[in-house]
Parts: sequence; structure tokens; C-alpha cells
Amino acid sequence: MRWSETFIPTQREDPSDAEIVSHKLMVRAGLIRKVAAGAYTYLPLGLRALKKAEQIVREEMNRAGAIEILMPALQPEELWIETGRILTFGPDLVKFTDRSGKVHILGPTHEEVVTDIVRNHVSSYKQLPINLYQIQTKFRDEVRPRFGVLRSKEFLMKDAYSFNRDEESLEESYRAMYDAYSRICERAGLPYVVVEAASGAIGGDVNHEFMVPCDVGEAFVALSKCGYAANTERAGAGKPPKEPGEAPGPMRAVDTPGKATIREVSEFLGIEPKRLIKTLIYIADGKPVAALVRGDHELNEDKLRGALGAAQVTLADAATIERATGAPVGFAGPAGLSVPLVVDHAVAALAWCVTGANKADAHVVNVVPGRDFKFGETADIHMAAEGDLCPKCGEALEIKRGIEMGHIFKLGKKYSAAMNVTFLDEKGVAQTLIMGCYGIGINRIVAAMIETSHDEAGIIWKSGLAPYDAEIVAVDIKDADVKAAAETLYEGLMKGGAEVLYDDRDASPGVKFNDADLIGMPLRITVGKRALKKGGVELKRRDSKEATVVPLAEAVERIMREARPQT
Repeated sequence: MRWSETFIPTQREDPSDAEIVSHKLMVRAGLIRKVAAGAYTYLPLGLRALKKAEQIVREEMNRAGAIEILMPALQPEELWIETGRILTFGPDLVKFTDRSGKVHILGPTHEEVVTDIVRNHVSSYKQLPINLYQIQTKFRDEVRPRFGVLRSKEFLMKDAYSFNRDEESLEESYRAMYDAYSRICERAGLPYVVVEAASGAIGGDVNHEFMVPCDVGEAFVALSKCGYAANTERAGAGKPPKEPGEAPGPMRAVDTPGKATIREVSEFLGIEPKRLIKTLIYIADGKPVAALVRGDHELNEDKLRGALGAAQVTLADAATIERATGAPVGFAGPAGLSVPLVVDHAVAALAWCVTGANKADAHVVNVVPGRDFKFGETADIHMAAEGDLCPKCGEALEIKRGIEMGHIFKLGKKYSAAMNVTFLDEKGVAQTLIMGCYGIGINRIVAAMIETSHDEAGIIWKSGLAPYDAEIVAVDIKDADVKAAAETLYEGLMKGGAEVLYDDRDASPGVKFNDADLIGMPLRITVGKRALKKGGVELKRRDSKEATVVPLAEAVERIMREARPQT
């Protein structure tokens, strides 16, 4: 493609609303343009990269035995009511009412739709297993779209759904998708780690995330020397040893007027936040409970639900908290409460702590867990944090940021049971189908590659995703010899099947070289008077500072060898 015949609106300055490198470079290199918060147009270079990512995903899904379909973005609300997810997704759903009064959802995911298809067309074990996938636009009403295409309201996703007769068959489907996702990341040139993950609104007991370690990632991953890896929502924290020492004085109440937050109380009393205990009142299956975590930890509701064996836990409202504790929000403490206590391991390990006094504007200092408030078995109910002990080897966990690329789930019977999806086994007995689902963000593949592969000058494309294999830069297009050599080279590469961008603009060398580095094709071929005098052209890889001169007669063969992406 000739630069003069396509549309690549590069710019020198970073966009004012861009916070991370990938967003800045995707705009500056002319890949995308913002239309509205969380919605982007893909320009020619960006679309080519997106299509490359899409093709890698499609090839690996087909290789794994999945079958491509295309479902509508428009979904009837009744399907979501049938599974109960209308409440789980809540305000993230994009909904509208049509002219006939019917409510529709713009699909954020397609479990309900695909399950409805299967229940109407799959009835026998002979039709199983089956794995259906699509690559399609999804919609989620993100409360705060940010980081360019990494967190947007409209995005392209590959979502696959397997239907299996038993757990053994599900494991085979799950492993096939696990391996396919690994190959996708490798072909896209992404460094990745696979971690145990929380299921969120999708559901299922077993699931893994494919994470790209990155300083700007919104996800947090707990890693251990033994190889244990999980996102912090899922990661377990081993039981810490009892802290040595004792309380610095007798237990006593102190006034803390207007100090209700961890920061306010810790600064007022001059203590570390970890010494403060958060007494959080929850409603578990309709009954109030008190969950205790350290002030520097965050409660993990999934862990709390598991510790209680409850179907649902929700944070109590202010009125319920006051009825249960006798105090307004921010001043609850465990002593004297009549509701059950769920105490985190890390709370029980403290030699002493500070708690709310169960009355307004007061806290209790020098509280000794187990002496001043009683409890039985403790539980791991906090979000994994730096320095927690690995649940497998006992070494300290390290917390790193990461970009979530893909997420695979063993759903079990969550949707099939809710939607009454059955098949007849060999004996003619009706059995409930078992499901898995597997999602990967196409836009995120492109953005994550840029986020992890760039320098101060611009993007450094990996060959699998590069919009073009190579770029020809004609230094002075008005020079007859330069133009003739560049044209010959361009035509030869095109005939050979290479995907080449030819900068044929009448622009200064500085502009052309700056743009070449900014858009970052894997190989740059410079055609200029200096190299032509030596009978050749200059070859330089984007990820190298070294350039070599190749004889013009050998250039096409050499470039074809170096520029074609490896698959």
C-alpha cells in the first residue's frame, strides 16, 4: 500500500485524555480516534492490526475444534431474567425499550443466547461435545471508561461456549481452550502468565485468566516462588504466625470525634492502619454477620461467602449496621456483638489492635484478639496483599499488575440448569448439560502488545500483529534513481506476497523517519542516494539499532525472508 493512497493521520503530541502508553501511541500513530467516551473508530492501520489479531484467534479456535457462528448483539431481556443475571450484571448492562415496549439488551456476553440455541437443537449424547464460538462486538456500560481500548464501552471479543455430557468431557474442552489461548498469546508476541481467577458475574467454580504483566494493568496478580499464581480476588493467603509481643497498655476506650475512616483514625491515634480492625456488617442469606479484617486489607466477598457457606452476601445498609452494633457506620467493633463473627486469619494473628467502640465517636485501644473478643475458627476472607503467605509453599506473595487478555471458565450447570437444557444419554435418560465458556478481548491483544513493546520513538510491532510486514522509505521521492529503485522494490515485494507500506510522500527525511519509528513496522527499507551509490538499500529492524546495506539485486529475496511473519 502506498502511503499517499491510504489514510495514516500521525500526530506529534500525546492526546490530552490518554493516561497510558498504548492509548497515546495508538492515537499518535493513527490507529484509532475517539468518538465518545469508551467508543473508538479504527483507522486503516489499526484495523489491519485488529484483523491480524482476529485471524490468529480464529485460526486457533478452529484448530482446537470450535465451530464459528455469529449471534446478534441484540438480546431479549427475558433470557437474562430466566438465568437471574439481569440482577448480577446490574447497571453494566446496556438496555433499551423498542417502539413496541419490549426491553432489549446489547450483549456484554452471550451465555444465555447460545444456551437457548443448544436447548432447541441438541437433544442427544451423540451430538456432544460441541463448542460454538463467535467474534463479535460487545457492550458494557463501564462507569469509567479509560486506558483507550483496554477498558471501553464497546469492544470486540471472541467468546466460545462448550457443551459437554460430563466433567471428563468438560475437562477435555477446557484444556483445548487453555492450550489455544496459550498459542494465541505466543503468536501475538505477548508475555503472559496464567492465573487462577474469580468468576465474577459469569459464574463457575474453576477458571483461569491469561494475564500480560504490565505496570499499568488494572488487574492485580499474586505470585509465589513455587509457581503459584492467582489474581488477588482469587488468591489464597496462608495463615500467618501469631505476632510476638503484647499490648502497650490496658484496654480502654478513647474519644475519636468525627474520625470514622481507617486513615482518619490511624492518623489521629498515631498507629499503623494494620492495627485497626474493620468490623463490617453483612447480610448473609438474610441474616446479619460481622466480618473482621485488618485496616490495611480489603474484604473479599467471595471468600466471605465461601467461609459462611452462604448463597449470597451483601453489605448491610446504615440502618441495619446501627441496629446490629448500636453505632453509626465507622464505629463498629466486635466486642459484645450478638451477631456471628467471621474473623480473618491476619486479625487473629495480631498481638493487639484497635476496634470501634460500638458507639459514635469512640474507639477501643489495646484490644487483644481472643481475649477481648471471642471467636472460634478463623478464615481467609481478605483480598490477597503484598507479603501474605503463599497458601501452597508459605513464602511471601508478590503482587504485580497485569492486563487481563482472556478468561476461561468451567461453568458447570449454572446456565443449563437455570434454562432446563438436557440431553438423552445412552439409556434414554435425560441429563443436564455441563458447560464451559471462554473469552478473549481482540482489542486488548493489540493494545497489550503495544503496551509491552515500544520505545520513546513509537510502537515496535511484533510480526504476528504488524499491520504491514515492512515499510519502504523513499528518502527523496523527487530523485529519479531513488524513485525508480523504490518502485522496483515495492513491485517485487508485492508480487512475492509481502504486505508492504511504501512511503511515497513528498516529505522531508526527518518526517518520514519519525513516522516510520512511530508506526513501528518490523522492518524498514530505506532507499536513498547514499545506499544506492553502494549499489544497495538499507535494511533495519525496528527492534534493533543496527542497519545493513543489501545489494539491490538481492533485496527482494532478503526482505521476503526477513519480513514475513512467523506462524
